[in-house]
Amino acid sequence: MSNFAVHKIAESTGARKAALENVNKRYGMVPNVLGGMAESPAAVNGYIGLIDAMRQTKFTPTELHVIWFTINIEHGCHYCMSAHTPWAMEQGVPQDVIDTARAGGSYSDTRLEALRAFTQAMVRKRGWVDDASVDSFLSVGFTRENVFEIIAAIAYKVMTNYTNHIVEPELDDAYKPYRWTATGTAGSQAME
Repeated sequence: MSNFAVHKIAESTGARKAALENVNKRYGMVPNVLGGMAESPAAVNGYIGLIDAMRQTKFTPTELHVIWFTINIEHGCHYCMSAHTPWAMEQGVPQDVIDTARAGGSYSDTRLEALRAFTQAMVRKRGWVDDASVDSFLSVGFTRENVFEIIAAIAYKVMTNYTNHIVEPELDDAYKPYRWTATGTAGSQAME
C-alpha cells in the first residue's frame, strides 16, 4: 500500500488547514481517518456536508447507528467500528444494540432488524435490491424517504471506510478502548 499522510493542522496551509480546523472545531480533535482524508480538502468538506445531512434524516440516533455499524461491518472498517462505539454511547444508543452491532448479529427488535437487513442488502447488492426487500423494509413502518436516507448514509460511510482502507491510519487514543476487529463478520472476507 502506498504511504498516505495523516495531515495535522499545524503542518497544513490553505484549504487543507481550513478543513482540518473545521473538523477540530466540531469534534474537539481531528480523527486520524479525517487527517488522511484531508489529502483532499474537498473530500473532507463533502464528508462534513454528509454528516450534517444525516442529522436531518427521520431516523432516531439508535437507528442511524444501526445503519452506520452495518455499513462499517460490511466494509470491514475496524477504524469506524471503533470510533462509532463511543459516539453511539454518547448519543444514548442502548448497550445491547451496540453489542449486537459489534458482534455482527441480528436484532430481536423487528424494526431494528429490518433496518439492519435492508442496509446490509443495499451494501451487498450495491443498491440492486429486489421489491421484496423494499416491501419488507417498508412493512415495519419505514418510508420511501428512508430508503434514500440509507443511500445517503452509505455515501457518508464509504468516505471514511474507504479512506481507512487506503490510508490505514492508526486508531486514535480516544477510540483504542473500543478497538474492533472484523473476525467472523462479513467484512472479514474483504480484509483477507
